[in-house]
Amino acid sequence: MIRKGSHKSEEYYGTQHRFEHWYCDNMVYFITARCRHQTHAFASDSCKAVFWDRFDHYTQKYGFVPLVTSLLSNHYHTLGYLKVGLNLGPMMKGIHGSVAKLVNDRLPERLLPFWVDSGHQNYFDGCIRDERQCRRAYRYTLTQCTRHGICRHPEDYPHTHVGVDLDRAVTRALELKAFLTGVPYKRYDHRKG
Repeated sequence: MIRKGSHKSEEYYGTQHRFEHWYCDNMVYFITARCRHQTHAFASDSCKAVFWDRFDHYTQKYGFVPLVTSLLSNHYHTLGYLKVGLNLGPMMKGIHGSVAKLVNDRLPERLLPFWVDSGHQNYFDGCIRDERQCRRAYRYTLTQCTRHGICRHPEDYPHTHVGVDLDRAVTRALELKAFLTGVPYKRYDHRKG
C-alpha cells in the first residue's frame, strides 16, 4: 500500500504536479536535503557533530537503517531501509527540527527557514525501484566528497558513513522485496545502462 502526503491538497499547481512524500512500508529510500540558499551551515565540525547526533538518534528511534549517508557543508544524502513507511514524516520532522534549532544556535546569523529546496519542500524522498537504481544511488551518496572536491577517496572523508556494504545492502533489499516495483518512474525508465 502506498500512502502519499503533500503540504497542499491539490495534486497540481497549474500544469505542474505537486511534490509528494510517499509513505511505503518495507522500502529502500533515498533522502536528500539542503540548507536554504545553499548556506554552508555545516562548515564547522561542531555543526556536523550536531547533525550526526540528531540523525543517529531519530533514525534509530524510527527504525530507518542507513546504508550510506554523506554530509557536506550545505546538504546531505542518505540511502536506507525503512520498515514502517509512516515513520518517514516524524523521523524527518525530528531530524530537521532539532538540527535546525541546534545548528542555528551556533551560527552567527539564524537561517530561517533552515531547510529549503526547490518547490519549497524541506527534503526530497524517493523510493528505490530496483537493484540498478539502488546501486546508482549508493555510489552517488558514497562519492559526494569526491564530486565536491573535498578528497579523492570516500574512506578519507569522516562525514561519509557507510552502514552496510553495497553488495550486502542490495542482497538484503532483494530478499526483503524492498524495492518499489510496478510504479513507473519516467526519468529513470528512459535511461540506458
